[in-house]
Amino acid sequence: MSDTTNPGEWKTPLRSAASTSGRRMAGARALWRANGMAEEQIGRPIIAIVNSFTQFVPGHTHLHEIGQTVKREIEKLGCFAAEFNTIAIDDGIAMGHDGMLYSLPSRDLIADSVEYMVNAHKADAMVCISNCDKVTPGMLMAAMRLNIPAIFVSGGPMEAGRMGDRPLDLIDIMIDSADPTVSDSDVAELERRGCPTCGSCSGMYTANSMNCLTEALGMGLQGNGTIPAVYSERIKLAKHAGMAVMEMLRKNICPRDIMTKEAVINALTVDMALGCSTNSMLHLPAIAHEIGFDFDIAYANEISAKTPNLCHLAPAGPTYMEDLNEAGGVYAVNELSTLGLLNENCMTVTGKTIGENIKGVQNRNPEVIRPLDNPYSRTGGLAVLKGNLAPDGSVVKRSAVAPEMLVHEGPARVFECEEDAIDAIKGGKIVAGDVVVIRYEGPKGGPGMREMLNPTSAIAGMGLGSTVALITDGRFSGASRGASIGHVSPEAAVGGPIALVEEGDIISINITECTLDVKVPDEELARRRAAWQPREPKITTGYLARYRELVTSGNRGAILEIPKN
Repeated sequence: MSDTTNPGEWKTPLRSAASTSGRRMAGARALWRANGMAEEQIGRPIIAIVNSFTQFVPGHTHLHEIGQTVKREIEKLGCFAAEFNTIAIDDGIAMGHDGMLYSLPSRDLIADSVEYMVNAHKADAMVCISNCDKVTPGMLMAAMRLNIPAIFVSGGPMEAGRMGDRPLDLIDIMIDSADPTVSDSDVAELERRGCPTCGSCSGMYTANSMNCLTEALGMGLQGNGTIPAVYSERIKLAKHAGMAVMEMLRKNICPRDIMTKEAVINALTVDMALGCSTNSMLHLPAIAHEIGFDFDIAYANEISAKTPNLCHLAPAGPTYMEDLNEAGGVYAVNELSTLGLLNENCMTVTGKTIGENIKGVQNRNPEVIRPLDNPYSRTGGLAVLKGNLAPDGSVVKRSAVAPEMLVHEGPARVFECEEDAIDAIKGGKIVAGDVVVIRYEGPKGGPGMREMLNPTSAIAGMGLGSTVALITDGRFSGASRGASIGHVSPEAAVGGPIALVEEGDIISINITECTLDVKVPDEELARRRAAWQPREPKITTGYLARYRELVTSGNRGAILEIPKN
């Protein structure tokens, strides 16, 4: 068989030649033929379609069609496209029980599985089809490791629900179901109307945050983060992704050419303007780690200080992803470049720079994307708080905090797990002014760093959203609102100060000044620290036991590292 692995149109030799070229690979070619590879495709590029289709997650139920659309577009060009799936977990379905322990850890399984499949089969390029929470960052991490031409196309957000004139989403259902004044019949009606289509949940929650930031990073085409799942434009986007990845292969444009340190900072800047989920402060550090960029979450305050918050999408306000899309999408925050806040020279999957891509994009609705002279706030949507309770940092979605809770002091109400806190909240044991402390829910303590959407929904449902704060070494859903401070680091499981808090200690929160302290003398904290003993692990077998041994702190993105001792 002749060697056609580099017929001149590809800038570098094809990786797939390892399994398609030469007599010794006759057996491998036989298996490729069994996969459906035509004679004319042998020796041509093999493109991996990295899908995450599943019928467990409404954000992913339609992804097979998107994958097949991409496949057809690639194979029109004479190449072979092969699809495989990763896992995907629905955080809303996994929430409120021990299923949530598996959510964040799935990010690393996804990254590993993509690395395994693509390297084992020597694909030349890949199209990553993601949508919900941990899938997009996991695939981005894998793309950095593999560093072959790659492009992302998400499944898109679902449309907001409606109940009369009231727009709805998942968080409305959860808050109202926790409100004892709402009837069972009204809750049942909300349940039927709140999530009306396939797609990721309709607000600026974690899934949509990461899909929008994929555009800001340069790894997705315009509209990747905002075109609703049910629009025909989503299928057109998939077609364009298939075309674009072939151009990237021809020009050898790879993820490390795109996702540079400057691109990560661009993403953080857009994050601040859009008011994205606090989970981005777990995923951006993990993505940065894959390129050797030591991302300090304190960058958030530096970027926030000079980046206005231009959007208040749900849960911060009454608008949804479909509204952001109609306003012009992620590219329509391009006014940030006039302040010098975006590095316009960063390369993107289009083969053009971010500056070239955003040029001329218009903001079509200044109520959804506010202009620079009328922002929601002069500072960005997230803040990192530090102090004697969180020496290594903690994270809050400042744009979703009621103004009266930006500065707050109150007695600690301490709980060792999420379930105990929910029982106390719903049982009327939490009152205005309290600071709920939920600990041993961090990356190691969980293990898995569960989301605390149920406790924050219960607080809101009990009418305490503007008078009660919640702090945890766990994390929050992008749908959480209020003074919800997560990722407290170091976590309780490793003896962090949050493990030393006692019932009734006064907690001081100053989001404006970015501080988080427990008002206990240093001598008393030292006494408590000397008496503290680590807890026995909750889980001692299976993947989560291995995860617990390897995972690092929330302030480092909960990345996995081999222990040094």
